[in-house]
Amino acid sequence: MFENEIIIIGGGLSGLTAAYLLARQGRKVLVIEKKTYPFHRVCGEYVSNEVKDFLIREDLFPFEHNPPSINQFRLSAVNGNHADFPLDLGGFGISRYVLDHHIYQKCMEQGVQFLQKTQVTDVHYESEKHCFIVETNNGTILPAEFVLGAYGKRSKIDKKLARPFIQKRSPYVGIKYHIQMEGLEDQMVALHNYNGGYLGINKVENGHFNLCYLGSREQLKTSGSIAAMEETYLYKNPHIRHIFENAHFLWDRPEVINEISFATKQPVENQILMLGDAAGMITPLCGNGMAIAIHTAILAAEAFKEKQGLTEIQEAYQKNWNLFFRKRLMLGRKIQQLFGAPLVSSLAVKLLQSSSFLSRQLIRQTHGTPIQ
Repeated sequence: MFENEIIIIGGGLSGLTAAYLLARQGRKVLVIEKKTYPFHRVCGEYVSNEVKDFLIREDLFPFEHNPPSINQFRLSAVNGNHADFPLDLGGFGISRYVLDHHIYQKCMEQGVQFLQKTQVTDVHYESEKHCFIVETNNGTILPAEFVLGAYGKRSKIDKKLARPFIQKRSPYVGIKYHIQMEGLEDQMVALHNYNGGYLGINKVENGHFNLCYLGSREQLKTSGSIAAMEETYLYKNPHIRHIFENAHFLWDRPEVINEISFATKQPVENQILMLGDAAGMITPLCGNGMAIAIHTAILAAEAFKEKQGLTEIQEAYQKNWNLFFRKRLMLGRKIQQLFGAPLVSSLAVKLLQSSSFLSRQLIRQTHGTPIQ
């Protein structure tokens, strides 16, 4: 038995949840995270209730932070025309700063080991020895029987693994703020289109709101700064302009991530089980990225519980990942093509305004069902 039976690269929601569940199975787990808890991540910070019962059952739900319930959805076109409709399943708002740190503390209670402020520089599988070799930026070499990739949207590791999606440049950047503002609906997650992207906003803990948008790398380049890009492009939507002109921004500068890719990925690559966004990222229009990350961790832990050996675990995980997520992510990529431009976003909003049946079906098809 290796000192580290399982190494998880990345300590976001999927990595932490998997570590917690695997540790409860009695496995020795090491999580390698390049930052130090707690910290912010670029993320929508709306969690679908598909995972709420699971979080409560596993003592992972952050009751002490009183996450606000969210049960309404607003979609606006670039011109400001909007449609409101209910979220049948609903969800809750919670910042990654709070939720990740909360689950990290639960992992510590279960005996999970952590290497923080540490970045994995290489990982490969040695078939003769039936083990992985993980190398870090401080020169440490760590063997493990299993490795899970939970490092998010993109990483230098993707280049090392020669994953196909990393070879193509992405046109998107992600930018996130936390704000305070009077007049915003507590129980609503809103998605506002502008010419080049879209912005999501919802309430999180402490009366704050998370404001996160998917922007154009080219628009940022031509504008010269984030602030200039926002005034030139985002302000064309009156809802967005109203928010930026009336909100109190709580940070000196936003969180930013470059090269966000919605390209197809594989849930198992180079013998590594990929979790969360490392396995595939759902478009922000469909939300639920946080719930999907948690769900992938559950599937991985179930594969370890039910199967023996690397090959069986990989096959079980890949089968269930495809069952739950492949069509869902594919639909999200198709829906994304309807937004981020004046004409198509306006037509989409008008269509949803005229058909409550269509809007409900759209939400149901892009949202999951409660995990049993």
